[in-house]
Amino acid sequence: MTASQHDMKPILILGGTGKTGRRIAEQLAAHGLPVRIGSRSATPSFDWEDPKTWAAALDGVRAAYVCYYPDLTVPGADEAVGAFAQLAVAMGVKRLVLLSGRGEPAAQRAEELVQQSGADWTILRCSWFMQNFSESFLLDAVLSGEVALPVGAVGEPFVDCDDICDTAVAALTDDRQIGHLYELTGPRLLTFAEAAAEIARATGRDIRFVEISIGDFKAGLVAAQLPEDLVGLLMMLFTEVLDGRNQHVVDGVSRALGRPARDFTDYANNAAATGIWGEAQ
Repeated sequence: MTASQHDMKPILILGGTGKTGRRIAEQLAAHGLPVRIGSRSATPSFDWEDPKTWAAALDGVRAAYVCYYPDLTVPGADEAVGAFAQLAVAMGVKRLVLLSGRGEPAAQRAEELVQQSGADWTILRCSWFMQNFSESFLLDAVLSGEVALPVGAVGEPFVDCDDICDTAVAALTDDRQIGHLYELTGPRLLTFAEAAAEIARATGRDIRFVEISIGDFKAGLVAAQLPEDLVGLLMMLFTEVLDGRNQHVVDGVSRALGRPARDFTDYANNAAATGIWGEAQ
């Protein structure tokens, strides 16, 4: 196969309509690279819970961005990722880029299985996404003017999804990224109260943070009729991962991309300018 023929083989983006996958797919397409979206609604369909769908999604692709839904901490996620990686290699997929999580032992087991698969691998071990405030479960709280969470003065180095995207695209297309494990964080620690204050300044709105009990938090999730697996995931994240274990900044973004990580203030200003949090007063 010539280099040009290889380049025409698509890159599979699992979770291709999500926060990171959508950005990666758009950037690859903008560079003229063929992309295949891996999701239940795509053709062919991909479903983590139905391994019979995996082969069709992998057929003919040259690389894959592996994003497990809803999270690698879900029981059985590591085994599923390991089985997917083995199938991918058996079908001739050369490169795998895994989205992982910081401070999550179950996620690290999935990392090991990808590393042992025989693929050219890159691991992206990420902190909390800034975009959780604008594209995920915290958006409604911001819009309501009250971010109520069961977390105190623990600092989190929130990472911008655009930094994850840029690193993933580099890992999928640049041989120099093979075999690297990058921990991706933002450039500074913020508590959730400080993050809410940054958003308030960017929007000109009154947005306050309230620390609540874990019991009240769970009751609110159940009342909001969130899926049971998402409720369990959020409970785990707020009771275990946000215990201070990730309360440090690392240089993964600058090592991978040769530039500083994006700051939360810039994220908040850019998101506010889109109107996602309402009009500035």
